[in-house]
Amino acid sequence: MEEIIIRRAQLSDAEKLCAIYAYYVNNTAVTFEDDAPDTEEFAQRMRGIMSFYPYFVAECGGEVAGYCYAGVFKNRSAYDWAVETTVYVAKGYGRKGIGARLYAALEEALKLQGIKNMYACIAYPAREDEYLTKDSVNFHKRLGFKIVGRFVKCGSKFGRWYDMVWMEKMTGRHNANPVRPLPYSKVKPVG
Repeated sequence: MEEIIIRRAQLSDAEKLCAIYAYYVNNTAVTFEDDAPDTEEFAQRMRGIMSFYPYFVAECGGEVAGYCYAGVFKNRSAYDWAVETTVYVAKGYGRKGIGARLYAALEEALKLQGIKNMYACIAYPAREDEYLTKDSVNFHKRLGFKIVGRFVKCGSKFGRWYDMVWMEKMTGRHNANPVRPLPYSKVKPVG
């Protein structure tokens, strides 16, 4: 297998990352977004996320093969130690360990920031179909996430109703009066 390189995302990656995401928007119920953003909008989203949180890209054989990032969980200061995570692997690159490698880098970066809780909001089928499987939930379980909530028939796409689950992973100790997380740009990676 070709070497997988995990690196920080750059705005110059927007076109390739947008193409990866567009596949999922247009062909799956993995995301409930109906219209894929254009590259400019995708870059704007990246800019907002990267202003505080880590954003990583995976390269395999010199090709962009996936990406992941963390973002605001809930827009209240009491939630500053929690993030919502996102990962997408390009079509044709699944089941090669890319998603797990991306998440490992993300988790390490979040710990350096002082983040304590990682959450994943995942589309979930009552019955698997050609648009949505339970693969994402199973992937997150392998990484130590646990289902903490399920919303039934809350999303409609391709003329079908899908559930949504929230999964959680604790990544740090929850002490009284914790130090506020730092922007990712201010933390120094170990090593």
